[in-house]
Amino acid sequence: MKNTSVRKLAFAGVFLALAIVLPFLTLQMQQLGNKLLPMHLPILLCGFICGWPYGLAVGFVAPLMRSMLFGAPPMMPVAIAMAFELAAYGFATGLFYRLLPKRNIFVYVSLVLSMIVGRIVWGLTMIVLLGINGGSFTWTVFMTSAWVNAIPGIILQLILVPLIIVAFRKAGLIDLGNRGLSANAGLSDGK
Repeated sequence: MKNTSVRKLAFAGVFLALAIVLPFLTLQMQQLGNKLLPMHLPILLCGFICGWPYGLAVGFVAPLMRSMLFGAPPMMPVAIAMAFELAAYGFATGLFYRLLPKRNIFVYVSLVLSMIVGRIVWGLTMIVLLGINGGSFTWTVFMTSAWVNAIPGIILQLILVPLIIVAFRKAGLIDLGNRGLSANAGLSDGK
């Protein structure tokens, strides 16, 4: 049991590092980052692979830490809203993956449901944050920012995340009992 917790913590650390580093692939260009969503991939994977508590924690911390370290995304309102959004992704992927049947199709179901939940959480957070500052957040802005502009990233997530999860399953690194990393998964023995 302890071995599994250590392994989950190690993987969560890797996913946190990836969430901080992957946006550099978009060359710090906010427009490109808004389309490819590089921070989302490791958080979605963390929820699936490590479970909802780790996904929630890593999702919440990643944008705030990246904002403090590199100034991108800007803390208010972007990084704060992203913290709630990514926490929702990590939580939802871990929870749905654990609760739904163990067939590959439900990886997609868990992913799509999580993407919807995360975007709703982001929209609600933006309403609150902008409302505090006397601004407004319209339905058009929500649909454009959360869905239309994000189509390339959504497609990337729908392709890569299930492939990675299925590969982790085949390697024995994810317990089909949906508790996250398998207790008997051997990283050093070729599994």
